[in-house]
Amino acid sequence: MRRYAIRIPRILLMLSVLISAASSRAQTAAPESQLQFSSSDQQLVNAFNWARKQALAYAFAGDPVGLWYEAALPGRDAFCMRDVSHQSMGAQALGLSAYTYDMLHHFAAGISASRDWCSYWEINRENQPAPVDYANDGAFWYNLPANFDVLDASYRMYLWTGDIRYINDPVFDNFYDRTMNEYVKRWSLAPNAIMTRQRWLLPMTAEEIREEHGQSRFRRGIPGYNEEEIGYVAGVDLLAVEYAADRDYAAIERMRGDDAASKNAADQAAAIKTLVNTKWWNATANSFYSTLNAQHQLTGHDALDVLYWGVADAGPKTEAAVKGLLAEVQHHPPCAVEEASHYAEILYRYGEPAAGYSVILDLASPGHCRQEYPEVSYSEIGAITAGVMGVSIVPGLEKQVETLPGLTTKTAWAEIRNLSIGRNLVAIRHEGIHQSTFTNLSGPALIWRAAFPGIHRELLVDGKQTEAHTEKRSGIDVSWVQVPLGAGHTVQVSTP
Repeated sequence: MRRYAIRIPRILLMLSVLISAASSRAQTAAPESQLQFSSSDQQLVNAFNWARKQALAYAFAGDPVGLWYEAALPGRDAFCMRDVSHQSMGAQALGLSAYTYDMLHHFAAGISASRDWCSYWEINRENQPAPVDYANDGAFWYNLPANFDVLDASYRMYLWTGDIRYINDPVFDNFYDRTMNEYVKRWSLAPNAIMTRQRWLLPMTAEEIREEHGQSRFRRGIPGYNEEEIGYVAGVDLLAVEYAADRDYAAIERMRGDDAASKNAADQAAAIKTLVNTKWWNATANSFYSTLNAQHQLTGHDALDVLYWGVADAGPKTEAAVKGLLAEVQHHPPCAVEEASHYAEILYRYGEPAAGYSVILDLASPGHCRQEYPEVSYSEIGAITAGVMGVSIVPGLEKQVETLPGLTTKTAWAEIRNLSIGRNLVAIRHEGIHQSTFTNLSGPALIWRAAFPGIHRELLVDGKQTEAHTEKRSGIDVSWVQVPLGAGHTVQVSTP
């Protein structure tokens, strides 16, 4: 997940772009958002209000590219594959699903055999590949996790929006199929090939030859989001996001009715997960490796990526990764906001709400380094929605919306209103971690999966004792019940 933007050659390029962008940006009013957040915790409210205002200021309409929000280095008037994928949750909560769809569709449409099944890494508001990253089909910047990241984001946005175009639009269909077949083969990314692949699979351009000296502007096929290290063969982030894409592709193929293709994708996902948890696990250091270097030796350590895409085995390996991430949070460079933007979301997911809460407040604190990077504000909204409020979509035939309160002792209650889920607007209120209220403000009937931390044999549904389901996920004991809600209905669920 590393997208290190602070690199000397690219800083100079960024400054020139900032100067030109100041006079050329379309003066389009920021879109409205119905999303509201209130809480007993004023610091959390302040963080939300700052992030909401900042994120909406980066959303535009009326340009040749269509609906879009900035998702790249500020001032480029552009959006890149990685950042859109990682900002999509916050954008969805803000009601910008149409913006995300348009941008992901542009990336899907850009996949091409002439670029060895890559798309355009970065697209600007003029609906052109950003010149800073693209010269022609033989010379362009590209991080190999990008195709898989866009596929994963597209499937997640399908779950949140119910927009069937993500599944049956020919442009998306082609992108998914080409990514999981031709792209994987062309760049030797299959689980049985990636450990022995060669970095330079294509004839090198003059720019790529200069990579060895750290001077290249166009580097095709960077096998991870780590842009600082030169010449490495693969990053664990590449494997982790490929695992997520295979898992999603299996679900997509199942919806298409192709059971054979679905099984093959599921088998590939399982093979990648096994590879990561065996070859990439350093038992001596009790951590995952981060990099397969130019000599095909595993080096470094990683916690963020294996947790973000859920590839770490449950149990001791996940627990070790969580401990590693907590240590990373304490010592990460303050300006490395690309990684820090997603700490909170992950920490909440793996049962560390206090640490996640601290990250949210830190990133929103006035004057934080590189706070203007769009990913920061969008990820703050995403972390409050999916972390503090614990909202997620349960895949299945029936629409199920889960809530799992992530409030700490510093927050007595929190409420989110007008959250868009498919054709529904909902309101959710948590009183600590023991009582939740869900209102289906508008839209069709849905099923609420009201979940709470801990083991509870029964939960109270509007005061009535109801048998609860229990499970362990991401290292956390969780108890839940399913409750149907029609339009306008409100239900309260609490622990005994």
